[in-house]
Amino acid sequence: MERRELLGMFGATAAGLVALSGRATAADGPAHHHDAVHEACLKACQECARSCNETFHHCYEQLVQGKKEHAKALRLLADCAKFCNLSADMIASGSPLMVYSCGACAEACKACALECEKHASPEMKACAKACNACEKACRAMVHAMPGH
Repeated sequence: MERRELLGMFGATAAGLVALSGRATAADGPAHHHDAVHEACLKACQECARSCNETFHHCYEQLVQGKKEHAKALRLLADCAKFCNLSADMIASGSPLMVYSCGACAEACKACALECEKHASPEMKACAKACNACEKACRAMVHAMPGH
C-alpha cells in the first residue's frame, strides 16, 4: 500500500471515530452545560461560596471580640462554602452526581441562611441573601434533572 493511500485510510478512520464519538456524546447528553438552569446554579454556588468565606472572616472577628453567638454561624458558613464549592465543581464537570450535590447544597444553604438571618450586621444579611439565592438555584437544578 502506498504512503498516500495509507494516510488517506488513517484520515478516514479518524474522521469516522470523531463522528461516532460526537454521536455518543449527544446521546449521553451535552458535554457542556449551556442551558440557563445549569449556568444560574453554577453562578449562584460560586457567589454563595465567596459570600460564606467572606462572612466567615466577619464571624471570626466577632468571636475574637467575645460574641459567642457567632460560633454556630461560623461553622455553618464554613460548611456551606464547602457544599457550594462541591456543587460548582460537579456542575462545571457535568457530573451525573450533581443532582445529589445540589440537593445537599440547597439544604446547607437553607441552614446557613437561617442562622445568618438571626444577626443584624449587613455582612450577615448579605450572606443570607446569597444563601437563599443559591438554595433556590440548586432546587431548580435538581428539578430540571431527568428523573428527579
